[in-house]
Amino acid sequence: MSSYREAPTYEISFLYRKILVPVDGSEHSLRALDFATDLARHYGSKITVLYVRPKGYTPEKNPLDKAKSRMEGKGVAVEFKEVEADPWVESTAKAILDELSVGEYDMIVLGARGRTLSSELSIGSKALAIAINSPVTVVIVR
Repeated sequence: MSSYREAPTYEISFLYRKILVPVDGSEHSLRALDFATDLARHYGSKITVLYVRPKGYTPEKNPLDKAKSRMEGKGVAVEFKEVEADPWVESTAKAILDELSVGEYDMIVLGARGRTLSSELSIGSKALAIAINSPVTVVIVR
């Protein structure tokens, strides 16, 4: 066996400069944030944490607060963004897909399920809709 090791290449660091991570406060979305944080640490990516709030809804605890505390001391460039979506006009998935296009992201990392009560579903409808319609690389974290 040779001890020769090829020098690592960092092509991925140029492919995935901006990562979008939608959160809803669920453990699945926060695990997706952990995964994206690890990628960002290794490749110098910038993370945008997005919370899509239904119009007229005020959560008891803002999911961005959970995300902010999860990101403390991680040493990663991160931005927190909240947008409001009218559920009569557009779905949460559509609002996330719109942000993907407007923000010119390279990747989206999201949890397989959100705050759905049914544990029988392995992947939620929002994650599925985003995976099918996303113009960029999608990573679904279980």
